[in-house]
Amino acid sequence: MANNIKRTYDFLIVGAGLFGCVCAERLSAKGYNVLVVEKKNHIGGTCYTENVDSINVHKYGAHIFRTNDKEIFSYISQFCEFNNFVNSPIAICKGQAYNLPFNMNTFSKVFNVIFPYQAKKVIDEEIKKFGCESPTNLKEQAINLAGKTIYEMFIKEYTEKQWGRACEELPVDIIRRIPLRFTYDNNYYNARYQGIPIGGYTAIFEKMLSKCKLILNKDFNTNRDSFANISEHIIYTGPIDEYFD
Repeated sequence: MANNIKRTYDFLIVGAGLFGCVCAERLSAKGYNVLVVEKKNHIGGTCYTENVDSINVHKYGAHIFRTNDKEIFSYISQFCEFNNFVNSPIAICKGQAYNLPFNMNTFSKVFNVIFPYQAKKVIDEEIKKFGCESPTNLKEQAINLAGKTIYEMFIKEYTEKQWGRACEELPVDIIRRIPLRFTYDNNYYNARYQGIPIGGYTAIFEKMLSKCKLILNKDFNTNRDSFANISEHIIYTGPIDEYFD
C-alpha cells in the first residue's frame, strides 16, 4: 500500500546549510521537485550573512571561501562574484605587529635575519637547546615545533587565555603542528582560489534554492509525522544523534 502513495516531492532535504543547498540546487537543476526544510529562521547555516547598513555581516563569524579545485570554484562562481580578499592576520606582541602565520616577515623582525636558512638555523638551535625528546605537555610540544622564542612571544599567553590553564597543564594533542613558512608571504591560506563573495553568502543560497520549495522554522525531527509520505527520498544533513534520538 505504501508504494501506491502519491508523494508531492521527489526529494525532501533536511537542513538549508551549505551541503543541503548544494544538493537542492543540483537536484532541482535536473528537474526534480525538491522541498527543503530548515529549523532556523534563515538559510545558509553558519555561512549565513545579513546586510546591516550596507555591510554584509557574517552572523556566525567570518567565512573565507577557498579551494584548489577549479571545478568547485567554477560551480560556486555561477551564483556570485568573489572579491580579492586575502586573509593576512596580524599578531600584537609588546606593542609590535607581526605577521601570521609565522613566515619570513615574522622571523626577520623577531630574529633580525633576512634569509630562510638563517631563520631555520635560529629555530633549529632553539629546538635543540630547549626541546625534549618526548614532550608531555603543550609547552614542550610547542618548543619542539617552533623553538622557545616563538612559543613565548606568540603561543604561550594566547593559548593560556584561550584554555584558561597553563600550557604545562595542557595536553600535547592540542598542537600537532605549527605552520612555519620560510617565505615572505603573509597569505594565511595556500589555496589557488580564495575570497569572500560580493553581496554575502546568503545571496548564493537564495539562488541555489530558487527552484525549490523552502520551509523555515520547522524542525524535521519533532515533526516527522507531517513529512512521513511527502517525498520519495530524504536527504538528512542535521545532527545524526538527533535523527536517531
